[in-house]
Amino acid sequence: MAPVPASLDLTTTLLRAALLLNVLVLAPVCFGLARRPRWAQSVYGEPGPGRQILLAMYAAILASSLVLLVRPAPPAVLTLLVLQVVYKVLTPLTVGRIRHPVVVSNLAIAGVHAAVIGAVVALGPG
Repeated sequence: MAPVPASLDLTTTLLRAALLLNVLVLAPVCFGLARRPRWAQSVYGEPGPGRQILLAMYAAILASSLVLLVRPAPPAVLTLLVLQVVYKVLTPLTVGRIRHPVVVSNLAIAGVHAAVIGAVVALGPG
């Protein structure tokens, strides 16, 4: 069996870390949006169709992240991360302010995911 190139091993580690970040953040958020505790209402607003649509989107990202942790597919992970960076960077524009907990966390996660994308691209194929 041939040894795994170091760049491939680092790429795999970075992509798994990004997926784990998704799981660690989205599992409690999805639970909160579904169960409707006070913090979810104060952060995401009153329950309604918009919140349920957001829950569906977050649940899709969570499920995709879990599947990709079990069955890694680097191109799929990169696609997921790019989509997340785009929507997260658009959040302050759609919310209209930066000083909001979801906007702040979205921008922080977008920064992490953008760094992972940049590192993976710089490492190139194994």
